[in-house]
Amino acid sequence: MSDPTTRRLAAQVAAHESWASTSDRAARTAKARAALQARFENEVDPHRLLGVEERARRVEHARSAYYARLALKRHQAVRDITRATEALNAADAEIQETA
Repeated sequence: MSDPTTRRLAAQVAAHESWASTSDRAARTAKARAALQARFENEVDPHRLLGVEERARRVEHARSAYYARLALKRHQAVRDITRATEALNAADAEIQETA
């Protein structure tokens, strides 16, 4: 199972089987959600100087910024792939014209 596609597909099968046998999804992901919450809290108030409400407000903005940044990166990657595909297609068309 050395090629990347085979490994990826096998990992997908394993992940789906694992989630299919998980009875409490929230419990399974609780640790990860708590860690992400702590990450945002440490980012906005590392010394815990803010009040609870202000920290929560800032954490929500930090979380929104994080996911917006991911969406931006995805958009840029899709745009770059689209441009590369268009350039490849144009090159192929040019080759076909000269052949």
